[in-house]
Amino acid sequence: MATEIDPRWAWQPYRPTQQEPWDLRKVGHLYRRAAFGASWPELHDALRDGPDKTIDALLRGGPGQEEFDRLMAPLAHSLADANNGSQLRAWWLYRMLYSPHPLLEKMTLFWHNHFATSNAKVNNARYMLGQYELMRRHGLGSFRSMLLEMSKDPAMMVWLDTNTSKKGKPNENYARELMELFSLGIGNYTEKDIREAARAFTGWEIVEGKARFNPKEHDDGEKTVLGQTGKWGADDIVRICLEQPSCPYFIVGKLFRFLISETMEPTRELLEPLATQFAKSDFDIGALVKTILRSNLFFSPQAYRARIKPPVDFALGTIHALEGRVGTTALAVALEGLGQNVFYPPSVKGWDGGPAWLNGQTLLFRQNLTLAMTSTEDPRFGRRTDPAALVRKYNKRSDEEIVDFFLVLFLQGDAPAESRERLLEYARDARRQRVPVYWTEQDAADQRVRSLCHLVLTLPEYQLS
Repeated sequence: MATEIDPRWAWQPYRPTQQEPWDLRKVGHLYRRAAFGASWPELHDALRDGPDKTIDALLRGGPGQEEFDRLMAPLAHSLADANNGSQLRAWWLYRMLYSPHPLLEKMTLFWHNHFATSNAKVNNARYMLGQYELMRRHGLGSFRSMLLEMSKDPAMMVWLDTNTSKKGKPNENYARELMELFSLGIGNYTEKDIREAARAFTGWEIVEGKARFNPKEHDDGEKTVLGQTGKWGADDIVRICLEQPSCPYFIVGKLFRFLISETMEPTRELLEPLATQFAKSDFDIGALVKTILRSNLFFSPQAYRARIKPPVDFALGTIHALEGRVGTTALAVALEGLGQNVFYPPSVKGWDGGPAWLNGQTLLFRQNLTLAMTSTEDPRFGRRTDPAALVRKYNKRSDEEIVDFFLVLFLQGDAPAESRERLLEYARDARRQRVPVYWTEQDAADQRVRSLCHLVLTLPEYQLS
């Protein structure tokens, strides 16, 4: 329970001890939360490097980021030119899979859910790409800068109708969501605050794809918002929101749910050290994330597997662990079926997450997707995510070696002993079964490995992050 957690202990840096060693379980936990899973070499390199060096590398990103961005940019701009929002989803999924800086992509995905904007209404791939670039630019930077820019972002202006807000006819949508969802949370503002703030956002238009201020359409009269009175404009309202005591707690609370636990309800006392740090740093996201990732609480049993994997994490983590190099067009379609369609969140509140990710249908879809990845028979993946090739690469031969390899790779050994025994029984039974006459011994062995891998990916523990 959060009420039993000492805040002084919670946010102190984790230091390995005999009782809480730096082991593969903690490495896997870190890579599930701060990246999109880990490969076999990444697990063991991080185990050798220790927590400080590993976390620093995740925060910094790997080498080759500029070259990766340079290679990805032409395709992004061509998709924007063609207004191809469907393919833009695949472009971003490819970035998440192969970027040298997965933490930054994951934080961009977090902010995408925070500022949930859907191309279903915006209908402009260039605007959506621009918003992605805004969130990525500030994803580990300044929340103040991100919020100021978001208030004049063309995709957001279309999404929440700021571009139609005129003097005498203010639209309240953006002012409401700025307070309710983007900065303060319900209960920390009044309807009058929203009405007054909406007047401050009048006069902003989109001209040639960019926000432009039209003073003739702006209400320049006095407005009283959250206790402050003046002839406020858009930037003033953002400043006033950031000055509210509730703001750092609201943002820290969302990051707590994202990085620590979605089942634990943190007390104000537990969040206080982080909220104070966040405000004093002028809303430095990177420093806040660094404190969380290094903390005792992050590596504690209370946080371990305390989130349900979102579909993106589930699919990309599987591909990453299998060391696959895949196209992502079909993957974007599959993830839509699993409930997470990037660039198309379901509402301004984003995805509900948590238990909402799992139901009878989505669990079946998850099993079908992992079967497609591991079978080598689905044209979307072919042999590009072949577990049998991976087992040969790491020279695992016996049934015990192969089962343990997959249990460590995907679960860091978290599966119950009964699950391991059932997997071994399956492997032994499969050896005794008759196989098609045209199969070689290697074909039969490879098929057993692929089936074993798929069974591991359907274990309940694999649904948790």
